[in-house]
Amino acid sequence: MAKYEVNPEAVRRARKLIEAKQYVLDSDWGAAQPRADTENAYLDRHSWAGYAEWHLALTDGATDETKARYAFAYGDFRRIHRSGLIACVYRAAEWRHKDVELAAHDLLQQLDAAAGITGR
Repeated sequence: MAKYEVNPEAVRRARKLIEAKQYVLDSDWGAAQPRADTENAYLDRHSWAGYAEWHLALTDGATDETKARYAFAYGDFRRIHRSGLIACVYRAAEWRHKDVELAAHDLLQQLDAAAGITGR
């Protein structure tokens, strides 16, 4: 199983997006998550560093500037998606990537607070 480390640049980017209210609260992540052609189009116009900022984790041992290096996408290259963060929390928890799970959870809490989502 692959090992991951939290991508601090992605966490910073996500926090800035939340502060700027650049988020989607209700989306189907299965439909909203970037597909290969969307990723390729993004890379045609942006740097690998920019691409990396949209992924909460870096794959240990994977070569820089390859798609395999970047994991746990949380947005659509424009906005952060609440459903994307939930998917990151779930997938990281499922495969016991605790640091990634906690980073995604913290971002989800920040997003919910910014959006006024409270417990009942």
